[in-house]
Amino acid sequence: MMVVRVNGAERELADGQTVASLVASLGVAPDGRGVAVALGGEVVPRSAWEATALFPGAAVEVLVAVQGG
Repeated sequence: MMVVRVNGAERELADGQTVASLVASLGVAPDGRGVAVALGGEVVPRSAWEATALFPGAAVEVLVAVQGG
């Protein structure tokens, strides 16, 4: 198990998690549309989510676009 910070809150994840598995576990936009992810302050392109491994202490920001006015 490892601890990462997701949107400012600590979260315990299984070792070997990727950005894609984290986004899926959050239940936001399963196809990734309208979702942006930054790891350590750097945007991770959606095409790299499956290959981008998380690590203990990682700081991840998951942003979801919403419509409205």
